[in-house]
Amino acid sequence: MRRTTVFVFTLLFGLFNTGVQADNPAASKPAATAQSTPQRGTLYRVTYRGNTSYLFGTVHVGKTAFYPLEPEVTRAFSASKKLVIEVDIRNTDAMRLAIMRHGIYPAGQTINQHLSADASAQLRQALRRYGTSFESISRMKPWMVANLLLVQEMARQGFPTEQGIELHFLSLAEKQKKTVLELETADYQLSLFDSMSDAEQEEYLVENLTELASGVAMQKALDLIKAWQTADAKALDAALLEMQKGENASDRFLQKVLLDRRNPAMAQQVEALLKTDKTSFVAVGALHLLGAKGVPGLLQQRGYTVQKLY
Repeated sequence: MRRTTVFVFTLLFGLFNTGVQADNPAASKPAATAQSTPQRGTLYRVTYRGNTSYLFGTVHVGKTAFYPLEPEVTRAFSASKKLVIEVDIRNTDAMRLAIMRHGIYPAGQTINQHLSADASAQLRQALRRYGTSFESISRMKPWMVANLLLVQEMARQGFPTEQGIELHFLSLAEKQKKTVLELETADYQLSLFDSMSDAEQEEYLVENLTELASGVAMQKALDLIKAWQTADAKALDAALLEMQKGENASDRFLQKVLLDRRNPAMAQQVEALLKTDKTSFVAVGALHLLGAKGVPGLLQQRGYTVQKLY
């Protein structure tokens, strides 16, 4: 795995958490001093005619040790009038509808009808390891089963959904009475996964099952999270480069769909914010902010002033 699995399950971690709590206990902790708080993620400032948009890279997962965040991030957030995130994961009805539309087969269809015998056998073996019955996932599409198992394993590794970065910011936004805007919708994000063919979905499932069984998936996940937690720009850039070199189904899907297709639209929406809002705070997955085709790079190419704060 070239870290693609890591990016995919962090994207879906919030979307599949349909029982989220609006309040995040970590958000109520007192802010630490700059000397005692390590830098986390990556932070950019984009300006246009006196307006400012801060871009903060997240990992979509969390734990108590992540908080409080870097004081520079906290100050940028407090100074902003709006919080802009990929999807407002508090809207559980929208999440459930998106899952039903894109992650569940119509009545009368089962996953067995869309998998080869070998893939079905590998899936059953994985489900036994997780203590999950085949019947409980029988109508789920392969991409959804793969991501659910990834999310489940991540939770076992100590990253509970209630400590997620997005929930942290949403809780702060509610307390500070900030407007919350979405760059995308749950329906759109899940439709991207649903756009894979049966063959691609099977390849995606088998790749992830293999790497979950070997422990490679979680090791790569922890490595990427460590890079984010220490604001290791070189490690984050290396992770993106590794994904771009990949040729399997997961790597192709990441580069062509989850990044190349979405980044220009995200940049366009940030551009619109810069023309109408004095100050905004945009929190998206860190990989969206990396490289020449990342959101900051695209905005810089369009003539906006972009500064990497760390």
